[in-house]
Amino acid sequence: MTQSAVSQQIKSLENAVGRTLFVRRVRGLELTDEGRGYLPTVQAAFEMLEEGTRVLKGRNAPNVLELHANLSFAIFWLTPRLDRFMAEFPWVRLNLVTSIWPEEKFSAAAAVEVVYGQGKWEGRVGHRLGHDAIFPVCTPTVAARIQSVDDLMRERLFDLSGTLQSWDSWLDANPVKATIAAPDVDRASTWAVSLAWAQQGLGVALAHDTVASHLLEAGQLVRPLPFALPMKEAYYLIAPQGSHANPAAMAFRGWLLREMDANRAAP
Repeated sequence: MTQSAVSQQIKSLENAVGRTLFVRRVRGLELTDEGRGYLPTVQAAFEMLEEGTRVLKGRNAPNVLELHANLSFAIFWLTPRLDRFMAEFPWVRLNLVTSIWPEEKFSAAAAVEVVYGQGKWEGRVGHRLGHDAIFPVCTPTVAARIQSVDDLMRERLFDLSGTLQSWDSWLDANPVKATIAAPDVDRASTWAVSLAWAQQGLGVALAHDTVASHLLEAGQLVRPLPFALPMKEAYYLIAPQGSHANPAAMAFRGWLLREMDANRAAP
């Protein structure tokens, strides 16, 4: 910029803040006391901008995986298995953004998405990752009190808002009917909350294979009754294919599908 252009920018800045920031000298400029006080704020802002720009540019790197995933999937399915992915692909760096509902706006930068729903979002078709069923889960202590559906009706029940199937669906489909009325249900917006309530021994949550499998294997939760209802909704993978895809995204896509196949093959 020319000297006159710099002078014009300084005038504009001083007019905007209503303060004199510079003292004009013959051989240059000096900061006023107010200018010196303002300087650390300006420096911090430029440093933040510079750091954000480096991060944004780094997302184009072939080793960076921009992943947008359903929150419960990320917590209950991905996290317990993430060590295996990192061991197989130590060169991949992960940037994970989570959401609860499929209606939430996805990051435009996401190379891979794992979403929950019925399979289509804004014209995009996902690869279905499994065929889960819903069933009750609770701690072993709570389960010891449940020998029948009637016993279940005496417990506090947890469920999600906005899903296609609920406790009413499970009870209606169950061939064993309750003889007492079902209690009012406590609801959360995500399985991350309702399963946490169940883990605290507060009651019985309705869960499904993807979110509950690791907790069941670890013995943190158990299934007090055997009946399971096939789910209408599922988790779907939306990921690139072909030679132009990001290498990190392609590595994750292949690993995720292999893991899902292994889970289905396991007893």
